[in-house]
Amino acid sequence: MIVKPFKGIRPPKELVEQVESRPYDVLDSEEARAEAGDNEKSLYHIIKPEIDFPAGTSEYAPQVYEKAAENFQKFQDKGWLLQDDDEHYYIYAQTMQGKTQYGLVLCAHTDDYMQGRIKKHELTRRDKEEDRMKHVRVNNANIEPVFFAYPDNATLNALIMRYAQTEPEYDFIAPIDGFHHQFWVISNPQDMQTITDEFQKMPSMYIADGHHRSAAAALVGAEKQQQNPNHQGNEEYNFFMAVCFQASQLTILDYNRVVKDLNGLSSAHFIEKLQQNFIVEDKGTDLYKPQQLHEFSLYLDEHWYSLKAKEGTYDNSDPIGVLDVDISSRLILDEILNIGDLRSSQRIDFVGGLRGLGELKRRVDSGEMRAALALYPVSMQQIMDIADSGKIMPPKATWFEPKLRSGLVIHKLS
Repeated sequence: MIVKPFKGIRPPKELVEQVESRPYDVLDSEEARAEAGDNEKSLYHIIKPEIDFPAGTSEYAPQVYEKAAENFQKFQDKGWLLQDDDEHYYIYAQTMQGKTQYGLVLCAHTDDYMQGRIKKHELTRRDKEEDRMKHVRVNNANIEPVFFAYPDNATLNALIMRYAQTEPEYDFIAPIDGFHHQFWVISNPQDMQTITDEFQKMPSMYIADGHHRSAAAALVGAEKQQQNPNHQGNEEYNFFMAVCFQASQLTILDYNRVVKDLNGLSSAHFIEKLQQNFIVEDKGTDLYKPQQLHEFSLYLDEHWYSLKAKEGTYDNSDPIGVLDVDISSRLILDEILNIGDLRSSQRIDFVGGLRGLGELKRRVDSGEMRAALALYPVSMQQIMDIADSGKIMPPKATWFEPKLRSGLVIHKLS
């Protein structure tokens, strides 16, 4: 893997909590408008610039992208974002519920993405890629990082832990999620060389979160290569910003399903159909979480049920066939409920595990949904196995938490 340090553009220490924000894709325009409030330093003015226009303005309107670039320049002119004089690597730590994960902030090479060494496990949608490409082009920068995993590395871990004992550059508790975020600057040339060397030994990295941002960054880099008759390969546009975590540190939460109807079946008939492929057990009215792979919990008519997939209904030797998202999609959603395309069906919705089983219960009890299905979380090893096999995960399979905060550092393409 080719990685390099970069001259980060970032807020002065005393402004970081006013600038930083959640990622652009975890909230809608109105939520961003409410969160930004009257804070003119909020990064939402760059990553969700439609908030500077009347409510209802499309986030894809040409003037909205132009506003992003105008605001990015304004933030630099006013000193809310300042570029480091020298190239650095950075460390970004996130603590959720007592568990800390440490990421290295670096620039990855677009060729590693284009040639499949940066591995993906999800399909991307062209419209979403195009949106992020416009954002990268107009700002000539990666405003938000992508989120990668790499195989555990003792040398890098020792280096990171050494920095973790020192005073961080940024240290704050984020509003809304309440998670702890810390950030260090690596300027020691020897440490920077160690990072470059260790990544060079790795055959691949894995996209955890940010498939559209990764695609957009790599495609804009490729465009710029084509446009430059004197292209050398070491220009800044050949690189894009990523935060890379050791695979074993990452937390993947369950990504659960709620359905609007039972496809015309009564509750009793639905349970009867489930019994063909699952061992079904009524667990009563207390919240019930799946305890192991291939076990699901169903919430229906104020009762929780355990559903254990029967032997022979899945293939443990197939990286996709072994997944609980595949088992539930095939044997419950498609076969019984006739919900085939999870991406487009209006009869299903998805609930990230951070919201808990109580949110599933609430949505069913309110009458909005008819039933809920809770899944056992996918493991990072399963994701890596799928990416290595060149296969793609079913939609809505992974929910990484905590999300990266945006605005701690930005990478300019020139």
